[in-house]
Amino acid sequence: MEESLSVSVTWRGKEYSFEARVQITGYTHQFMVTINGVEVVFEPDEERNYRAIINTADQAKLKDADIEMIGLVAEKLQAVRDGIIN
Repeated sequence: MEESLSVSVTWRGKEYSFEARVQITGYTHQFMVTINGVEVVFEPDEERNYRAIINTADQAKLKDADIEMIGLVAEKLQAVRDGIIN
């Protein structure tokens, strides 16, 4: 099953919005989000925090700003999952 949702984050005073595709398989799920041209897969780890998985070939494309943005998206996904925001 695959659905999507919009994830908005504020970074350095500017609002950014990303489409997060949700893929549910069995007892787990993943969010696939394209951030500045790089596909990032977020999945829950053993402590129920989201970890970001990035294809090795795409890692060289990332800039420091992208890494900060990935952290913000992970925090927002965590809040959505925990029901803190809609």
